[in-house]
Amino acid sequence: MVKRRYIFTYPPELIREPIIHNLGEQFNIITNIHSADISEDRGWVVLELEGEEKDIEEGIIWANSRGMRIDPAGDDTDED
Repeated sequence: MVKRRYIFTYPPELIREPIIHNLGEQFNIITNIHSADISEDRGWVVLELEGEEKDIEEGIIWANSRGMRIDPAGDDTDED
């Protein structure tokens, strides 16, 4: 299992979508919000993802295809 930290930036049209919930459910990823700033029309979340590398990569591709901007946030840790 690995942990990766990303900044998810929400476009206005996705602000009410359960992207983080769906990411965890669909890709078997544990999500942990480190910080966030969400308003009615925009937002960002520093999100730690924990799971298998392949699942995290597929989840990032999925969220990006939905319209999320996703940038690495550093502080990644690998676990056995």
